[in-house]
Amino acid sequence: MKFVALVAVIQDKDEEAAIKVAKEAGAGSVTILHGKNIGLKEKKVFFGLTLEENVSALLFILPRKLSMKVMKALRVNFDLDNHENSGFAFTMPLSHVAGLDTDELHKFEDDIKTMI
Repeated sequence: MKFVALVAVIQDKDEEAAIKVAKEAGAGSVTILHGKNIGLKEKKVFFGLTLEENVSALLFILPRKLSMKVMKALRVNFDLDNHENSGFAFTMPLSHVAGLDTDELHKFEDDIKTMI
């Protein structure tokens, strides 16, 4: 089974909803990283403080066949194709993976069998 890393960067306020959407599309566990979005344009300043947007980076390890289904669900539900939206998602192929839960691997196998 070939795996990819799906990374979705979304606004903090959408974190729980994005995880729910991804899991409904077949994703399993997720690693969540918190950060700030600093773009090319200057941010608003209020009393000398720069207002930066807090974001969550959701990292999923998925079988390649399932990754596009999950990515499409996130794109549609969070309007990631809209350039004014601060979110985005991408995948990267993985050549070696260790430490995945065997129950999750069996779930992936079952999900892929139903897709075929």
